[in-house]
Amino acid sequence: MSNDTVDKLVIFLAKRDGIDKLVKTFQYVSKLAHWQVEPTRPDLAKRAKNWEVASGLSRKAFRTGRFLTGFNALRRSPGATPLFRTLGIFANAGEMVYFFFDHFLWVSRIGLLDASLARKMSFISAFGESVGYVFFIIMDYIMLKKGLEQERKLDKSSAEGKKEMQRIKGDRIMRLMAVAANVADLIIALADIEPNPFCCHAVTLGISGLVSAWAGWYRNWPS
Repeated sequence: MSNDTVDKLVIFLAKRDGIDKLVKTFQYVSKLAHWQVEPTRPDLAKRAKNWEVASGLSRKAFRTGRFLTGFNALRRSPGATPLFRTLGIFANAGEMVYFFFDHFLWVSRIGLLDASLARKMSFISAFGESVGYVFFIIMDYIMLKKGLEQERKLDKSSAEGKKEMQRIKGDRIMRLMAVAANVADLIIALADIEPNPFCCHAVTLGISGLVSAWAGWYRNWPS
């Protein structure tokens, strides 16, 4: 018997990435809610802000040890070709720095470490995050381009060609979702690195966060 929606939801929420995307949705919905009601309903705005902060801190707790993913990718094999090995080293190293210093950001924000460290940890974490996203985007762009080239060479009349085309299209959708998520998260990271009116606006951050979260939902949802 195939899994129904409830089965898939249970599987999705059992994953660390699954619960992260759910709580990320809470975080950025509450950010937009806070922005919307702040001028007229400060009481509701305060509740929304509390929800946003709690969601953000919860996500940091869920990510404990996540830096090991990047470390393990570097340790094992960051890429199959010299180009992808180089890109993979920068991408995974950036991700590793992001998650590692995110631990210190979390414990400084909850008061375990000096709260004055939070800004510095946030900058280092966001900088590593941005580096990782840039190189992951480049890698996905290369693979998307390669997929288009492969698709043009396929014999679309044969059963094998049709099957391969479906595989390429499926891979393309996943990579486009990854690019969307990485671009959205890059905007959020830039708001920490170099605050500016566009990146730091609640609507920009809220929409970017939801794009990233929902792209993650799509990528992690069980087939």
